[in-house]
Amino acid sequence: MIAVVDYGMGNVASVRNALALLGAEAIITARAEDFERATHIILPGVGAFPDGMRELWERGLIPVLRREVLENQKPFLGICLGMQLLAEAGEEGGDTKGLGFIAGKTRKLTVAGLRLPHIGWDDVTSAPGARLFADIDSRDFYFVHSYVMEPADSAAIAATCTYGEAFAAAVQKDNIFGVQFHPEKSQKAGIAVLRNFINL
Repeated sequence: MIAVVDYGMGNVASVRNALALLGAEAIITARAEDFERATHIILPGVGAFPDGMRELWERGLIPVLRREVLENQKPFLGICLGMQLLAEAGEEGGDTKGLGFIAGKTRKLTVAGLRLPHIGWDDVTSAPGARLFADIDSRDFYFVHSYVMEPADSAAIAATCTYGEAFAAAVQKDNIFGVQFHPEKSQKAGIAVLRNFINL
């Protein structure tokens, strides 16, 4: 069973619907017992870094996620804001402490005159051995964001995209994964990424 974190940030139902296309059992939840029963955890999200962290704290979800992800080593996927929250800190709206699951920071995308947010379909280049992108032909994914997660160790970068600058489109460290794009909105390629995740 896959637990999709319900913390009031983004359309979690669209992620559940994408998982249903794969025949996966998924539940949208904020209950500790559901995360304990789950085999995989997904943290979607749309919005601001400080708001996301505040909602996670107020709902008592951070200790649960730390236990299930860091101690129990369950496969974890952060999507869009969910990937950004993996960082140790975010600069949006002032410095805010993040989950710290992957060393690094979340900062504003440097676009040199291009529009923000970065919205639409864009090419992604995966790193050799990036598990989320195994056996995927298409490299075109759908983005909506102004901030990017910048890992301290480049070895954690599982894929890159370029919009004004090259940035981490996906990260991977042990059982922890993140994608800056929206797999649930990225048609066949996005569904294939989710399939690779649930098959971990």
